[in-house]
Amino acid sequence: MIKYTFTRIAVFICLLCSGHGVQAQQAFIPREPSPAANVSQIIGISTISVNYSRPSVKGREIWGNLVPYGWNVQGFGAGNSAPWRAGANENTVLHLSHSATVEGNLVPAGDYGLFFVINKDNSGEVILSKDYQSWGSFFYDPKQDQMRAKITIRDVPVSTERLTYTFDILDKNTAELDLNWEKKQFPVKIVYAVDEIFLANALELFKGQTGFTWQNYNAAANYTLTSKTNTDQGLKWADRAILMNPNFTDISTKADLLALSGNNAESEKLMKDAMAIATENELNNYGYQLLGNKQFDKAIAALKANAEKHPASANCWDSLGEAYALSGDKQNAILNFKKSLSLNPPEPVKANSEKYLKQLGAM
Repeated sequence: MIKYTFTRIAVFICLLCSGHGVQAQQAFIPREPSPAANVSQIIGISTISVNYSRPSVKGREIWGNLVPYGWNVQGFGAGNSAPWRAGANENTVLHLSHSATVEGNLVPAGDYGLFFVINKDNSGEVILSKDYQSWGSFFYDPKQDQMRAKITIRDVPVSTERLTYTFDILDKNTAELDLNWEKKQFPVKIVYAVDEIFLANALELFKGQTGFTWQNYNAAANYTLTSKTNTDQGLKWADRAILMNPNFTDISTKADLLALSGNNAESEKLMKDAMAIATENELNNYGYQLLGNKQFDKAIAALKANAEKHPASANCWDSLGEAYALSGDKQNAILNFKKSLSLNPPEPVKANSEKYLKQLGAM
């Protein structure tokens, strides 16, 4: 035991004196028996990452032995009662690209030493320390804590030989970071305010080169539409896109935002303006979008306008026939499918028209 302690101290002093630090050591010396690893997860436009070392069980008794229960005074270092380093070797480091809520605590963006405490009854704690550059928990100082939170550690049926961090539960705003080792799992819930982060980031980016193309303004406006958040700002971005390049895409985005805001009359008027300048493909896709939403009357109107604008397009008549068929108007569906077939359609369009005509009993 004494030999082990002196060896560790010697290695530590060498690292301090080398001038290269831990990262340089990782760069040219194989990390055995606990190799270094990194895992990351993107939530919205934000990133969570963990840099850690991966010890193996190797038949050892882990909990209460290799990893003691509760807080423990280390045999080397500051002599403070300390938590577990949540891995091996130097500190396990959690990186948050933006401010996040970790187990209910608001944590600023940055790098943090990640520590855990496990008790015999599977109660425990997760700790984030502003001191993330120390070696293990030898120099743990509670004054450097950014946060502490209670967690419940899970017993799992399948053993994990090498300590592994995973992201097992994900949704739009949330990731559960899990430490898995032996038959225990340490869960940590991390939440990003995705919509607020997007808004702040977009406003900043539009001050630079991002703000020189209408597509970027339309994409940002469309995000507020699909997420149903910050729609007032979305309308401003849509206006900016239209000012730069009025086209079906950006005008229809604004029309949809107006409808979402309850301004249906202005939305419908603007959508007519968009349809008037739409290409054949744009109007056809819009018709199918309406069909997907079961807005059959509006879909028929859009696809009928497209067929009238492009009377030589077999695809336009085929699409109109499909709209009538889906709405239950068999007679008009048959007329339009036959019109499509009379225009020598390409094979996919021909196959679709013939399929429907067979279903409708007209072939």
